[in-house]
Amino acid sequence: MTEGLRRRGVDVITVQELGLQAVEDARHLERAAQDGRVVVTQDADFLRLHASGLLHQGIAYVHQQTPMSHILRSLMLLHDVLSSDDMVRHVEFL
Repeated sequence: MTEGLRRRGVDVITVQELGLQAVEDARHLERAAQDGRVVVTQDADFLRLHASGLLHQGIAYVHQQTPMSHILRSLMLLHDVLSSDDMVRHVEFL
């Protein structure tokens, strides 16, 4: 997915590239907000953090078992139609 987005001109970074695999979910949202990035996740804990009122730059939540082609198309649609401001404190279900 990451390479597919990059080939389409989307600026993507992974938690592995940032060295953040072992940090708490709230820290992921904090770092993404600092960098102005939307978090793409299949982890429902991020939905709970959103519901708690934690500030974030946006969450794209992907249900388990979603085909990769659907994820890629949906993320490109989000990228093309929603601004950074549109995504602040917003969850988009793919």
